[in-house]
Amino acid sequence: MTLRFAYNTNGTASHRLDDALVLMRECGYDGVALTLDHNHFDPLAADWEPRAHALRARLDELRLGSVIETGARFLLDPRAKHEPTLLTATAEGRARRVAFLQRAVDVAGILGSEAVSFWAGVPKPGVSRDDAKRWLREGVAQVVAHADAGGVVAALEPEPGMLVETVDDWRELAADLPGLKLALDLGHLLVTGEREPPAAIAEFAGRLGTVTIEDMRRGDHTHLPFGEGDMDAPAALDALEAADFRGLVCVELSRDSHRADVMIPRTIEYLRACRGARAEAA
Repeated sequence: MTLRFAYNTNGTASHRLDDALVLMRECGYDGVALTLDHNHFDPLAADWEPRAHALRARLDELRLGSVIETGARFLLDPRAKHEPTLLTATAEGRARRVAFLQRAVDVAGILGSEAVSFWAGVPKPGVSRDDAKRWLREGVAQVVAHADAGGVVAALEPEPGMLVETVDDWRELAADLPGLKLALDLGHLLVTGEREPPAAIAEFAGRLGTVTIEDMRRGDHTHLPFGEGDMDAPAALDALEAADFRGLVCVELSRDSHRADVMIPRTIEYLRACRGARAEAA
């Protein structure tokens, strides 16, 4: 089995979207992790639907698959990073997040994307954990129902510092939401220390919706280029292959947009080298 790789557009913020896509294709990526945001694809723009159809045609032309990412920092509120979330104290705020995630699902449906990845959010001071869990469950259920109706995979990503921080948190939430898949960022496992990446891949193989990989240091939530942290990338890739994971394996280097011209080719070369070294050893 040959693993398929994608690069996240949050790491190409200084590039036009089409320029970034062409660069990914030229370097040999199989897809793109498209972060919906004002600069590349604004899902709140009035012309979002015809633009989505045009983008689908372009992705088909370039032979690129896609995953939709929803982690834009200031798309919904220019004054508060990542707000509102599914845990926001006001019903209006939570509804805005749900509507955005449902729009992301609609975009994914047009693009034929493999999954929509989203996260829970951080409860603000004064919000009880019980309320946050209830609001989260209600919001995720709405997103999953919308995704199921559109034939789209909805995958929630455990994120360090958020209400759903670990894969065990995800398991608790997903217990009565069978349509909810796991968006597994392998670097986050090093931050929380909950599992080694190969072990988590094997454990959750049947529930994986999408996978992200990058280097990261243990206990430090900083996305790093490969070779600068503690990620055993060859072992993680071996585990994905053993699990027969067929989705896009997405690289997220949001802090390296200023040198995307270097990091896009360097990253795929590194990943290919990991696979080539394993093949030679076998």
